[in-house]
Amino acid sequence: MSDTSQAHEAEIDDSAAPLIEHLTELRTRLIRSVVAFLVAMVACFTIAEPILEFLAEPIADILRSRGEDPRLIFTAPQEKFFVLIRISVIAGFAFSFPVIAFQLWRFVAPGLYKTEKNAFLPFIIASPALFMLGASFAHYVVTPLAMNFFIGFSDVIPSIAGLVTGEAPQANNELSTVFLGSVRESLDVSLKFIFAFGLCFQLPVLLTLMGKAGLVSAAGLRAVRKYAVVGILVLAALVTPPDVVTQVILFVVVYGLYEISIWLVQGVEKRRIQKMKDEGLWDEELHGDGGTDEEENR
Repeated sequence: MSDTSQAHEAEIDDSAAPLIEHLTELRTRLIRSVVAFLVAMVACFTIAEPILEFLAEPIADILRSRGEDPRLIFTAPQEKFFVLIRISVIAGFAFSFPVIAFQLWRFVAPGLYKTEKNAFLPFIIASPALFMLGASFAHYVVTPLAMNFFIGFSDVIPSIAGLVTGEAPQANNELSTVFLGSVRESLDVSLKFIFAFGLCFQLPVLLTLMGKAGLVSAAGLRAVRKYAVVGILVLAALVTPPDVVTQVILFVVVYGLYEISIWLVQGVEKRRIQKMKDEGLWDEELHGDGGTDEEENR
């Protein structure tokens, strides 16, 4: 065998060894993440009932304010069981997310420079915090407004007990439409609001990361501000009920996040320019002085 062939095989062996090590490390991290998720899911199943009550509390408060019994029904024998399983899966993922994120970080971090680690670590912390802020906003503000709007179309009955015993809820024989909320469908509505607003609150993180990657600029975000306003209005119309108050609240919040994102991206650009100036890589004749003029800041 020639020396060239032996050198080629040695090069292949050297390149294959790191790949196997990376795959082994990835498998270890995935196993730990799955175990953490399963443990959290089983633990959450033991408290799934209180979590369901917490998620259904906005509906219960509205029913109480209408003088009705705060009750939800299930229309299939297995419905509530699978609702509790679903809650366990979602809550289990939420509680195990710090462990999963840590395992992901431990897998990715060795391949990053120190500056890159310092750049990404704040986003890893800010992302779940903003999601929880958006979810809390949805649960305590948006969901009660939406449920009050939807349930407001139903007739008020003093108690559901009359329906169960077969007694007429009203003295006359007129047709009445009452709200008998399904556990599964009511939970779906609440979770949709939580996930929608949790994702909307990721806007500053997403745009700031894109700014760090050079995909967007503060001037570019300002230039498309009018299109962003239209897009946010469409989003507000799609994810909220046809209630002006709820739509205005969502628009104000998301547009405020968009403006915050512009300032964050501008801060990223200033730090990048200053770093290039310190390293002597900035050419003022080619790039200018690195500042933003008054026209762009409007």
